[in-house]
Amino acid sequence: MPSIYDLKPKFQGLLRPIVKGLAKAGVTANQVTVFAMIVSIAAGVLVFLFPTSPWPLFLIPIVLFVRMALNAIDGMLAREHDMSTPLGAILNELGDVISDTALYLPLLFVPGLAPFLIVSIVILSIISEMTGVVAIQIGAQRRYDGPMGKSDRAFMFGLLALLLAFGVSPEGWSNWYLSAMILLLSITTINRARNALKEIQQ
Repeated sequence: MPSIYDLKPKFQGLLRPIVKGLAKAGVTANQVTVFAMIVSIAAGVLVFLFPTSPWPLFLIPIVLFVRMALNAIDGMLAREHDMSTPLGAILNELGDVISDTALYLPLLFVPGLAPFLIVSIVILSIISEMTGVVAIQIGAQRRYDGPMGKSDRAFMFGLLALLLAFGVSPEGWSNWYLSAMILLLSITTINRARNALKEIQQ
């Protein structure tokens, strides 16, 4: 199924001049990965501390876009500038999960949002990413199948935070919105497992 992740090659092309500049400056891929994680954790802490204020919610889509760029940059530094390391592979996978959890979980304290649905999305997000990584253990490639991959979740949560920051009441629609994410995450996990098995059978 299609995913925003499919747009990654074009996005990387736009970032390539920045990547070359960072490489010349001596910035490593692992440093970028850790920085992206720190930014996400900081934004999540602000939402936790000020759950009734709109300004931390405005930060979420900004942080998500910056993090998406940083994630692309660290990967390009690793691949195109010979910075790939075993530690980098660990940081890349754990960093995404930690960042997502730190950024999204505090939303359960935002008035009007159903805590159970937020927690369910965070748990299913971890499961879907684990499924993608487990594919490697059975001899397939790391799976990034959609329809609710990392980039798609970022878009959905960014839009949600933006609407709430502008004062749109979550009553009525937010439960359906979050429930749709849960359904799509479940489909994503199934797709990743099924396509990994299909890959090794071929």
